[in-house]
Amino acid sequence: MNSYGEFALVYDKLTLDVDYAARCDYIEEIFARHNAKKPELIADLACGTGSICVELDERGYDMIGIDLSADMLNVAAEKSVGRDILYINQNICGFELYGTVDAALCLLDSINHLTEDDDLDKLFSLVKNYLNPEGLFVFDVNTKFKFEEILSDNIYTYEDDNIFYVWENNYEDEICDIYVNFFVKDGEHYKRIEQAHAERYYSADVLRALAQKYGFSVEGVYGELTFDAPAHDCQREFWVIKKKD
Repeated sequence: MNSYGEFALVYDKLTLDVDYAARCDYIEEIFARHNAKKPELIADLACGTGSICVELDERGYDMIGIDLSADMLNVAAEKSVGRDILYINQNICGFELYGTVDAALCLLDSINHLTEDDDLDKLFSLVKNYLNPEGLFVFDVNTKFKFEEILSDNIYTYEDDNIFYVWENNYEDEICDIYVNFFVKDGEHYKRIEQAHAERYYSADVLRALAQKYGFSVEGVYGELTFDAPAHDCQREFWVIKKKD
């Protein structure tokens, strides 16, 4: 149930509401506001099926996509035929690159999927190691409001012509266990796909402490796709931190 294998086949259908172009517009505006020099080489950590990589490649950036799921990367490679995007099948808490990058991204609450005590520490250490001086690390996280009020212990269902799913949450001690049962149309029948994972809430204090530990300056903390401070009911906030040296 923990594998993203079969889930990779339906992931893009389930994220049709994600406006990747708008997200990349926002990322470029972050670069313009917080970077003296426009980045050329960008690492997208937990890149999934490569939608951000493809969109930024289209805009002229050199992209590296890193993800633990080979199946997700297979979908990404199919979407990237004819593009010079490097995809690497590695854990973002233990990745290795041949050189440094100008910016790093970790989007769509991928950081919340790091649930072990030292996972986030390892990630920040690696980003510092592979990020050029004055380079930006841009990431988003789900907020306490989202965990407590939206996910919580709620159950959600979704149905269209080809997919039906039941999404169950259990939030306790800052960990949200998520169980999803998919029924995907396969010819005359439906195929069942079970998927389970967990997300962890990270407070601003924890994130600021790690940024300080690894020599980053916090350039901004914003509400989703804005340059305003996160509102009390904000579900996802964006962090922009910069390598000082």
